[in-house]
Amino acid sequence: MTNSIDLPPDHCNTTNPITYQVLSGLMIGEFVFGLPLNLSVLYIFLFRFKFWRTNSVFLFNIVVADFLLMVCLPAKAYNYQHGVRRSENKGLCATMLFMLFLNRGASIAFLTTLSIDRYFNVVHLGKRNCVKFLRKSPLISLLIWFFLLPLTVPTMVTTFECCNSLGRANETLFHNITDTFREVVFFTQIVIPFVILVYCTVRIVDRLRKKTVGEKTKLRRAVFLVTSVMVVFSVCFLPCAIARAVLLAVRMLEIQDAEVMVVQVYDGLMVLSYIDCLLDPLLYCFCCTGFRDAYLEAFCPAALLKSMPNFDSRTTNTHTGHTVNVPLEQK
Repeated sequence: MTNSIDLPPDHCNTTNPITYQVLSGLMIGEFVFGLPLNLSVLYIFLFRFKFWRTNSVFLFNIVVADFLLMVCLPAKAYNYQHGVRRSENKGLCATMLFMLFLNRGASIAFLTTLSIDRYFNVVHLGKRNCVKFLRKSPLISLLIWFFLLPLTVPTMVTTFECCNSLGRANETLFHNITDTFREVVFFTQIVIPFVILVYCTVRIVDRLRKKTVGEKTKLRRAVFLVTSVMVVFSVCFLPCAIARAVLLAVRMLEIQDAEVMVVQVYDGLMVLSYIDCLLDPLLYCFCCTGFRDAYLEAFCPAALLKSMPNFDSRTTNTHTGHTVNVPLEQK
């Protein structure tokens, strides 16, 4: 392993070639498995499920965010294979950072919005609220994408990508302010949604305990959804946020020997965070059985027939507009 004193000032070269070759291979694996999965999900939402008719606008935006994030992985893997943590082309580097953090932020935002929607449907069922209206229109989705743009711009600098933020030599007041702002944006996009998810999960679980037996099936599905989203957060996003906090502390304390190792851990956990593009499609099935049935009908019809032994082939699917095999007993 290269000693930290040999690192360039911007810390953008990899310190352990073997580690970054492994991380590159992991990203290639995520891309190979994730691209066809996300393409198939995108196909179902556009042509078989018709999300605009089924109040699934939030789910569709998660699909778009995951797909755009997935197509960035080959370039990131290429950089790691060549011993650099970001592209040496400044324009390409800024574009990659913009795409990675915009779509990662969008995935987090829409997963959180989906959980909030379930919270209102369960905890405040029967009450008039704006969430029921907004989930039927693209307005809130457009607003989320719009507000994410200015939050993504601060990350489009090489100092952020190379973890060369705070604690730099000869740092000016301007550097301190801009670096602090970038870090606040990074942590806010993870910590605040996680707090919201915990609150929604606790309230929905509490509601489940108070409901009668006849109403518990729908509530259990809602609990399963918000719990699954929280698990995705806990596996994909929280670890990299914790690692970055440790990295910033190490940098400010000028513990150079530890910094080399912590940087590698942070990069590894960032690569792990991209696996949410593989986990999110599972959430689509948990959220909407209509999507699950449309997906099985398109790609695994035998599995659909096995799970639905009682079906009527003359029934028309109201979600897709196509005639499909659906159970005689409605869910």
